[in-house]
Amino acid sequence: MKKMLLWTIVMALVIAVCAAGAVTAADAPGVSDTEIRIGQWAALTGPAAAWGAVARGAEAYFKMINDEGGIHGRMIKHLVFDDQYNPARTVAGIKELVEGPGVFAFVAGDCTACALAARDYLVEKKIIWMALGNAWSIKPDRHFFFIYPNYLDEAAILVKYAVETMGKKKIAFFYQNDDYGKGGLKGAQQQLEKYKLKLAAEVPVEPQDRDLKSHTMAIKNADPDVVILWVNPTSAVIMRKTAAAMKFAPLWMAPSTLADPALMNQITGGLWEGTIFSCLAELPDADIPLMKKYRAAFEKYVPKGERWGIMYMAGFGFAEPLVEALKKVGRDVTTDKVIAELDKMTDFKGIFGHITFRPEDRQGQKEVFIAEALKDGKSKRLSDWIKADR
Repeated sequence: MKKMLLWTIVMALVIAVCAAGAVTAADAPGVSDTEIRIGQWAALTGPAAAWGAVARGAEAYFKMINDEGGIHGRMIKHLVFDDQYNPARTVAGIKELVEGPGVFAFVAGDCTACALAARDYLVEKKIIWMALGNAWSIKPDRHFFFIYPNYLDEAAILVKYAVETMGKKKIAFFYQNDDYGKGGLKGAQQQLEKYKLKLAAEVPVEPQDRDLKSHTMAIKNADPDVVILWVNPTSAVIMRKTAAAMKFAPLWMAPSTLADPALMNQITGGLWEGTIFSCLAELPDADIPLMKKYRAAFEKYVPKGERWGIMYMAGFGFAEPLVEALKKVGRDVTTDKVIAELDKMTDFKGIFGHITFRPEDRQGQKEVFIAEALKDGKSKRLSDWIKADR
């Protein structure tokens, strides 16, 4: 009788412990006893294929985390699909992952238009998204955490540097005709208003356009001192090559979406040298312990032919806050617990700038620094971290 009573007590304790540590599919979709499934969409092909390096970087980061034991014993399963920079493909791919294997969270995901298309579905399914998109154009939700600096702020910082540090006053703006490009345009316009200046030219481009002679001529005719490129990598390459053919050589500036001098120098045939750009992350050769660790991970996990650069290592940076929150939550992972942990994240510093989230403010990073592209794809840092005047 005593043995039976003891056995009953032991079994009751085991059941209680298991119940305390258990999570339901509704509380933590994409989480099992052994793994956490994290999704990502990326333009692995198409006009923004250069940005696909972000997804490959995230993959290497998660492999590193798994080799370190995962997150409280659970391995990360990284599920990536190629949306080709096409919003319809983005939505279809997200649905396939969410309604198929199940996904706990999404990280990054390039293309503002794609993010806008996916927003309502992610809200409906209550999926955490560590967003590459910007809160200025994508209506926030409690499940969204915007890591990438606000485009309005980033453009304002570039303009401020051009005017106040470099003494430039005639600035032209070449922008993608969507929310990504219009965000940068608006930020540049607002900053110039503070100096009682206006853009010398505002020239839009569609992502699929390949003949940019008329666009380039429109900018050249405005005779600007500076041209800010707020486009995808393919458009930037075509513009620079077209401008070179026209003997048009202003000072070129670019946001952190084009802040990979090694890549951009390669695909422009050496034309990226001298470009001034804003950067959301430490430079790839930064002499800091975390970057050294990530470079070692790159060497270990990445196939030959891949290139270590800002785009690639950004995949590490976009995943860092989510992993940090998952580690702090412990074994009992739920969507609400991870959101609560992220909502109190203060001045988190990985390889990006400082990141702070609050329930009322989900724009986590508000700073970038200015750098210059040098010969052979190298970079030179020109400033400390800068916040916009807001």
